[in-house]
Amino acid sequence: MTSDHKDAYWKANLRLLSGCLVVWFVVSFGFGILLVEPLNMIKIGGYKLGSWFAQQGSIYIFVVLVFFMLGVWIKLIISTVCMKRGSDIVWMN
Repeated sequence: MTSDHKDAYWKANLRLLSGCLVVWFVVSFGFGILLVEPLNMIKIGGYKLGSWFAQQGSIYIFVVLVFFMLGVWIKLIISTVCMKRGSDIVWMN
């Protein structure tokens, strides 16, 4: 694995991680704490949206982000750390 591959992998990895952390922060802190009052004016299924984000929404978003990151990381690893040889995927040295 060359230095260019390592740099590309870590740049993409840190960009992905930073983006997911920003989304999770906005949902958990922004919607659950800062914007709870305006969001409480919206009711879905009889529940106030601000309270839902504060109690359960950030957890659901976290789980969705974990699976999103897993899928992107697999593609990232295959594209930067592995190479295809026919129908097989092999690690680069």
